[in-house]
Amino acid sequence: MLLRKKVIIITGAGGGLGAGLARVCHREGAAVVVADVRAEAAQSVARPCGRRGLAVACDVRVDADLRRLVAETVRRFGRIDGLVNNAGVNFAKAFLDTTEDDWERVISVDLKPVFFLTQYVCRQMLRQKPGGGSIINISSVHSQAVLPGSGPYDAAKWGVVGMGKSIAVELAARGIRVNTISPGLLNTQIWKDIMAAAPSRKECLAHWRAQIPLGRVIEPDEIGELAAFLLSDRSRSMTGANVLADGGMSSQLISKEPYEPKPIQGRDK
Repeated sequence: MLLRKKVIIITGAGGGLGAGLARVCHREGAAVVVADVRAEAAQSVARPCGRRGLAVACDVRVDADLRRLVAETVRRFGRIDGLVNNAGVNFAKAFLDTTEDDWERVISVDLKPVFFLTQYVCRQMLRQKPGGGSIINISSVHSQAVLPGSGPYDAAKWGVVGMGKSIAVELAARGIRVNTISPGLLNTQIWKDIMAAAPSRKECLAHWRAQIPLGRVIEPDEIGELAAFLLSDRSRSMTGANVLADGGMSSQLISKEPYEPKPIQGRDK
């Protein structure tokens, strides 16, 4: 087990990617703290973890909730070994129509609490004996390339990467590692919304298979496997990294042609 006897906090873990992260971390031996603004959803994910599960109702926009999350974790398990900053909100709206309220809503969930919850957890990690730990920030393939109408979301996700690198460099000598995972399109509610908005399921699948070299969306538990590795001592040489788990999406220059082209051999000059 990669995470035996480790205590891991996961935000936004009441469903989707967060639930996948919690499942894998528990399977790998960790005590898992499932934090979510939806208390009942958090309970449903934590319940199968038995004594190694704790559900905490937490609105990451509220500083008192972040502090309480850390305190309840330490009260129950005595320490914190890892944190996955996963809570987030999606956003798509034309740049010229985006309001200050839109900006504040996205930044208040996707960026600001990542900084301060990491700060509170790191302070606890440095007080512990033995000290140190591993932080994972969940960014997005948007940290490499963007879509129109995603300005606040992109700002937050690029910010998470840069902020993580800064903290990683500052705390490396004190035994705290900070890495980022940037997933591509995941089989979560976002994918269900995309398919529902398409003219047909067949056309939607064909389009996205052309965008993703692996030809499929990524499952939440696959990101969980990567997170478990980064939270474990097996990744002890890694800090400040942004690991892309996108099925090759960010490596593809343009969309594939909707036909099979003939080979291009080139001509000798």
